[in-house]
Amino acid sequence: MRYKVIKDADQIILKSPYFVSNPTKYKNGWSKVFGNQKPICLELGMGRGDFIIHMALKYPHMNFIGVELYASQMVAAVTKLQKMDLPNLRLIHMDARDIDQVFGKEIDTIYLTFSEPWPKKQDERKRFTHESYLRLYDKVFKRDKHIILKTDNKKFFAYSLETLSQYWYSFHRVSLDLHHDEIPIENVMTDFEKVYYQEGRAIYYVDARYEN
Repeated sequence: MRYKVIKDADQIILKSPYFVSNPTKYKNGWSKVFGNQKPICLELGMGRGDFIIHMALKYPHMNFIGVELYASQMVAAVTKLQKMDLPNLRLIHMDARDIDQVFGKEIDTIYLTFSEPWPKKQDERKRFTHESYLRLYDKVFKRDKHIILKTDNKKFFAYSLETLSQYWYSFHRVSLDLHHDEIPIENVMTDFEKVYYQEGRAIYYVDARYEN
């Protein structure tokens, strides 16, 4: 997705009380950061933050961490948060490939919301559901593995179902049209999802789990 590059974005997000500037020092200590033992949920590629912010609002009994590579995207999130009080939310500016440097076995759920599909074969390893990423997630999941994925890209969704099943995940719930499913699925929409919904696009969804 294209996004507007914001001048001094790094300095803007640094001023936010939700932003964690040196996350590696909190590895194996995120429960102390939040001051509780509640489940910790991680969104990779949080973009402008609409999803992770509203999840934190809706589920105060859980902790949420949003990870985003592009500071300019995160500026929108910290702007939205200026007048909010969400002690169960933190934001990290980093490459998702480094999450094992930031978290020990502390994460309960990983959200992949409208991740870049990287459609070219030579970019396959960049997909968040490539086996290399699934192995990376093993290093941060607390015990059981739980991934929730949403996308508007049919090919990426099919690819993800295949890689997840090959990695022994089972599918708790699958939808080929999230907003028109016969059995409603509890859902918080992202910024892009709201646009896609208005355009009438089908949203693909999977709740994948591996219970030890």
